[in-house]
Amino acid sequence: MTLVATPTPSHVPAAPQARADLLAISHGTSSEAGQAAIAALVDAVAERARGVRVRPGFVDVQRPDVPDVLAEVDQGATAVIVPLLLSAGYHVHVDLARAARRSPVPTLVAAALGPDRRLVDVLEQRLAQSGRDEGDGVVLAAAGSSDERSVRDCERMAVSLAARLGCRVDVGFVSAAVPPLAEAIDAARAASRSGRVVVATYLLAPGYFAGLVEAGDADVVTAPLLDGGPPPPALVDLVIDRFAAAAGGR
Repeated sequence: MTLVATPTPSHVPAAPQARADLLAISHGTSSEAGQAAIAALVDAVAERARGVRVRPGFVDVQRPDVPDVLAEVDQGATAVIVPLLLSAGYHVHVDLARAARRSPVPTLVAAALGPDRRLVDVLEQRLAQSGRDEGDGVVLAAAGSSDERSVRDCERMAVSLAARLGCRVDVGFVSAAVPPLAEAIDAARAASRSGRVVVATYLLAPGYFAGLVEAGDADVVTAPLLDGGPPPPALVDLVIDRFAAAAGGR
């Protein structure tokens, strides 16, 4: 059973009559910094969502995988998979949906984290911290996907960020989608009044893709949404809201 939910106002959900476990499922990474950043987010969600059992899991690279996490959910409880993914591509529509269908307990799949205005909030904060000037070109750097739905999600985020900043924002992808990040940086530089380009890293945590973004030809590159410090409260709220929307739709 699969449900893709829509955002709701930020709140901590009350425990439902039949318990629902929050399965915080991220992609997985071999980066120790990335692992620590995701773990800190999951811990912060567990602290906020009192009365809800929060279980971490991974689509790839790390363990436990999604079937193993689902196997740990008590009979009589509902599992709500919250993808710690910034857009809804293959992992959400195929991998997690398939895991939900094969789950030994009733399982729902919440919406991906993005697009969402709270992600724009964090991106804007990272740009302010980077020392961006109004004349700088801005590029939103995303991982990329062969799934057009994921690409459209990232493009919508670029439009939202441009509206917030009041300037042009190009979008570039690290892999699997066009335009590639290097081309987006070149286009932004050509249109920049200052000649500088600032890249807003639209990645959840440090890791391989973040390293590729940092190695690009931008003048300034912001930290990922999780930068090693305490997780942004807006991001914690977003995860909890995705859970609440799916659990409330049962």
